[in-house]
Amino acid sequence: MVLGLDTCLAACSVAVLDGDSVLAHAAEDMARGHQERLAPMVQRVMADAGVPFDRLDRIGVTVGPGSFTGLRVGVAFAKGLAAALRAPAVGVGALEALAAGQPSLVFAAIDARRDQLYLQAFEDGRPVMAPDVLPVELAAARLAELAMGRPVTLVGSGAPLLAPTAPAAHVLTPQGADARQVARLAAARPLTPLRPLYLRAPDAKLPGGIVPA
Repeated sequence: MVLGLDTCLAACSVAVLDGDSVLAHAAEDMARGHQERLAPMVQRVMADAGVPFDRLDRIGVTVGPGSFTGLRVGVAFAKGLAAALRAPAVGVGALEALAAGQPSLVFAAIDARRDQLYLQAFEDGRPVMAPDVLPVELAAARLAELAMGRPVTLVGSGAPLLAPTAPAAHVLTPQGADARQVARLAAARPLTPLRPLYLRAPDAKLPGGIVPA
């Protein structure tokens, strides 16, 4: 029994799976406000699933890349719930979750602003490049190099920025990762310490002269 969570991008998504069966799922598009919506959504999904919290075997949560605030909300919530239930919490990459379930060659791309993309490629569910943050031009070159003219799927908020490189590509632009896929990936993942995945420094800057602890 796995609870899946995603708060990394412009949506909040929650799902409960029993094996391969989806017991309940909810998702809301939102640019901000994940902290206020996540706990009520989890309560509602668990109630819809008819599953008490102590039945959960593990919790899966996206760990980035994505919104620094959003991913921290999800990771902190997952860690707190895991500690309370004495159940393991498992991290899933947001790019991997976006690409999950897509056949053949898929490029998961998140608009990282500053003319950059968070990018990772998968073929039949297996990663063929590590997650990276790249200028759009370099990401397009990487796509062309790996695709070699083959049909591809582009998924994520950054997909439209890559579409001119692959005019025949199947383009998908979900607002966030599907928590059902997060739960499926988490169920099969070895247990490792839960840590956010940061591919670059945050956009927010501290006032001059202040050094972070």
